[in-house]
Amino acid sequence: MIAQPSSPLRIVLYEGPGAGTLADERRFETVAALLEAGYSLTRPAAGGSVSPADAAPLLVIAELDGAPLPAIDGGAAASLEIRDISGLSPDQIVDQATEIRRSADLPEPGQWKPWFPVIDYKRCTNCMQCLTFCLFDVYGVDEGQQIQVQNQDNCKTNCPACSRVCPEVAIVFPKYKKGPINGAVVRQEDVESESMKVDISALLGGDIYAALRSRQDTARKRFSTERDESRALLERKRCLKKLKADLDIPDEVLMSLPSAGDIEERARRAREKMEKRMQRSRTVQDRRPAPTEEEWGI
Repeated sequence: MIAQPSSPLRIVLYEGPGAGTLADERRFETVAALLEAGYSLTRPAAGGSVSPADAAPLLVIAELDGAPLPAIDGGAAASLEIRDISGLSPDQIVDQATEIRRSADLPEPGQWKPWFPVIDYKRCTNCMQCLTFCLFDVYGVDEGQQIQVQNQDNCKTNCPACSRVCPEVAIVFPKYKKGPINGAVVRQEDVESESMKVDISALLGGDIYAALRSRQDTARKRFSTERDESRALLERKRCLKKLKADLDIPDEVLMSLPSAGDIEERARRAREKMEKRMQRSRTVQDRRPAPTEEEWGI
């Protein structure tokens, strides 16, 4: 289950005991209006039940007939509201849903998209290229140094770039528009067609942080002599255009890429973190008692 910071409103059209059955035309118009407005809508079959799959707020709409309603189990729903829609037009029903959504400060309908990467561990070789490539700290490693998705909320919607650099096509985006990235069966020709198979570390000379520092220093020296802001901006636009074409990265993601200074700061923090880990490791080793003669087998 991928937890989202705020789930969208979910609507259930209820026609069971305690409520009337909508005429076919009215039901169609009501359902169509809510769906066109972007709301998630469920209509349970006779005798069936509906249980939210997540903590989405739940709105139950019905033409109440005055009889007691059966107990409605909201399941994992963050909140549960029941509204009588008797005599309301489809547009008025949409207005009621909008009123509830706004009062609860919920996302705009149709705006939330469950975009996140999933690692296919049957294909993953733990090469860490996704970890090296992603600029938004989506990936990390567990205690056994196995790659994993750690910060899925950092992932940029509609950006599948990390899957493009995965040499085994092991990163799946369920909401991507086509396979194999969307989880379809991976064929050999798919692996071959994913031509962006670059060992990022090797490309940058082995030490990515040293390479970034070197590139930053070189860029500063060049800029200090040329002082041509327009040329630098043109070069950045050219690079962003190529990234968009080769890796299918949305414009809003490209515009949010960190500056050279941001990259240098991230490299510094990562280097400090690694140095602290190495220091802790050395401290633990220093505290271990020397092996006895019996342990040495003497």
